[in-house]
Amino acid sequence: MIAETRARALLDAARARGWKVATAESCTGGLVAGAITDIPGSSDVFDRGFVTYSYPAKVAMLGVPQVMLTEHGAVSEPVARAMAEGALAASDADVAVAITGVAGPGASDAKPEGLVWFAIATRDVVRTERREFGALGRDRVRARSVDVALELATLAIIGG
Repeated sequence: MIAETRARALLDAARARGWKVATAESCTGGLVAGAITDIPGSSDVFDRGFVTYSYPAKVAMLGVPQVMLTEHGAVSEPVARAMAEGALAASDADVAVAITGVAGPGASDAKPEGLVWFAIATRDVVRTERREFGALGRDRVRARSVDVALELATLAIIGG
């Protein structure tokens, strides 16, 4: 229910500014795009979504440099930033939200379960944010990530 409310707020904010939205998702596997497109009439705002779960997909679809993935790993600030910038460049959107994280299992000491990086790109600025949700389990980390992504994108549009 939170995702629906946040998706509606995002759509309303984007409509008010005449903006289009794109998503670039890894650990959420398209859930943010799904939350947005669950709302009837979202096609006037939602431009496209990129589900880039693998390294090759991030490189091919979003232009994330392979060297960046090798040096930092997918779950990192530079990669989140590059994903958002790539989604913006490869779409007709005015704002793009990117998510990359460890939903679990399979965490490491350096990148624990629940660590998620977000990036929001507009034509003028890119912001990143790190969240540590903890070991809530895969479904809950992904659900929380969707909520945060929708909220951050809405704030970028309103404050844009």
